[in-house]
Amino acid sequence: MRNATHVAARPGRARPACCAVALLLAGWAGSVLLAGCASGGPGSLAVPAAAQPAAGTAAGQGSAGQGSAGQGSAGQGSAGQGGAGQGDAGQGSAGQGSAVQGGAGRAAALHQAAQCIRQHGIPSYADPVLTSGGRVYSDSRSIQDASQATIDAVRQACGALAARAGLSPADEPPAPPQLVEAGVRAAQCMRAHGLPNDADPSARTPYTPGHGFGMTASEVPAGGKASPVFQRAAQACRSLLDAEIRASTLASLGHDG
Repeated sequence: MRNATHVAARPGRARPACCAVALLLAGWAGSVLLAGCASGGPGSLAVPAAAQPAAGTAAGQGSAGQGSAGQGSAGQGSAGQGGAGQGDAGQGSAGQGSAVQGGAGRAAALHQAAQCIRQHGIPSYADPVLTSGGRVYSDSRSIQDASQATIDAVRQACGALAARAGLSPADEPPAPPQLVEAGVRAAQCMRAHGLPNDADPSARTPYTPGHGFGMTASEVPAGGKASPVFQRAAQACRSLLDAEIRASTLASLGHDG
């Protein structure tokens, strides 16, 4: 999200954030290496992520709306969430068999996994949203912001439940049309007010539920979020930026079929 309060220049979209989530998923099984985790930083190790059935590409994890630098770069992979009851996600290491099938059963399994995550160090973690079309949107930012010690504890305690539910926070579904449309309107406004490199987002552009789309370093002017150019643009486009944020909330994403 192109927010004057929270956005900082980033070298690419979502690499460290995606990798932080990937570290959590490392114990949730699978043997596919998560792309985009090879650069430096505390979450930079290439780690196994849950193997997912191909059901579209994930949009990755943007860091829009957050002030920490280095939240960008596309950590895309297969979403594996395209239909209710999709997925053997992550059952390999847990030895739990296939993921829960059926909408009501999967919703209950997702709630149980979220409850475990809250009880083991991430109390703000919101229940994932399961859409009528079987897509799962999750509170990936709460996991991204957790310490490594907390991530390790959650992985140990909740890995089997997450695998059974087919919960894969590193693989958010592609951005739905209503979010893309809101992001395009915000980007157009930002370009018109002094940020010519702010590109229109697409379904494949990294985003974070509840925080909108991220920005790459090339899209942010010299001086970053504190620069007068950025501040003026953000002020002029405030209503459109807020609309992008609203379109990215779990409540809004839950209406995506």
